[in-house]
Amino acid sequence: MNASPSHRPHPAEWTETQSLLPSAERDLPAGRHQFHKEQMMARIHEDLRTPSRTSGTSPVAPVKRSNPFLRRAVLLPAAAFALAGAVVGGLALTGGADDGRTALATGPALTTRIGAADAKGAPQLLERISLAAADTSAPAPRRGQYIYIASKVADTYVKTVGDKSEVVSDELHSRQVWNSIDGRDGWLIEAGATSDKGITLKGDTPFTGAYNALAELPTDPDTLLRRIYRESDAVRDPEVPRDQAAFVAIGDLLFESYPPAEVGAALYKAAAKIPGVVAVNDAVDATGRHGVAIARESDGERTEWIFDKKTLQFLGQRIVVVKATAGDPLKVGTVTHTSAITERAVVDANKQLPGQVS
Repeated sequence: MNASPSHRPHPAEWTETQSLLPSAERDLPAGRHQFHKEQMMARIHEDLRTPSRTSGTSPVAPVKRSNPFLRRAVLLPAAAFALAGAVVGGLALTGGADDGRTALATGPALTTRIGAADAKGAPQLLERISLAAADTSAPAPRRGQYIYIASKVADTYVKTVGDKSEVVSDELHSRQVWNSIDGRDGWLIEAGATSDKGITLKGDTPFTGAYNALAELPTDPDTLLRRIYRESDAVRDPEVPRDQAAFVAIGDLLFESYPPAEVGAALYKAAAKIPGVVAVNDAVDATGRHGVAIARESDGERTEWIFDKKTLQFLGQRIVVVKATAGDPLKVGTVTHTSAITERAVVDANKQLPGQVS
């Protein structure tokens, strides 16, 4: 059986999934892969919205999410995450040999040098990032347009076949996402997860990171942060610290989304008010670009938002193991998830590439 963090249950979920997973997977330290699993769940939110978009699965009612802070697994209840695993092809849970992730597992663990963290420097850096986000000439999308985001992503995880486990990494691969501004239509193309032509994201439940949803958020940082805490507290796994859940929720709104400038600026100012947030002097995105980072550590892993050192433009995210845990095969310096935004644009039609004439 092939297992990845996107399908490894948190201890709170074992009652729903323990019959489906080998005991070796359940022996991993509690919570270690929670936030890496979170990143993976962000990449399959489409499957939760429309049950028919992945072939070979039984129809399952989509999980409804109406606010932009419900960040997939880290905030969803245990039963919802168990449902999510079943919707995504059923391959990792049932040991299907055609799991696209198997083909992508091409090498040893991704590792990195861990940058130095500075708690005192975080507020100043976030203030500068906020000012840079507010000073933008990016066009506001119009009704009928789509947000296009291209990225490079890769993951490191524990793969178990029979009684043998090993730490492997995905091949760095491309991901392209289109989302309508109302969040009800879109398209996804990702190597190892979809065919070359991709899959539809059309569904009755709107994508919670859609432009229209973000545009309705408060721009006062204190008001915004209170809302983030309130919404995430209502649904987060109780084993996930509330400050980390809030940090992760903001990070989700920064990656595959296109927030209005004033909302983006407010999100950074809100993040500065979360306890435990630090500045990191050096971090590397999935394409090798070095930058500074805003980060927060939880359960031995540090989630980092990476920014260009000069322009302070958002580059990507990564999750790095920064503390060793007895019995955990993922060692200090392991990069369990890495991503890089390579292009972000407003286009006139679904599946249209920037620069193409519709």
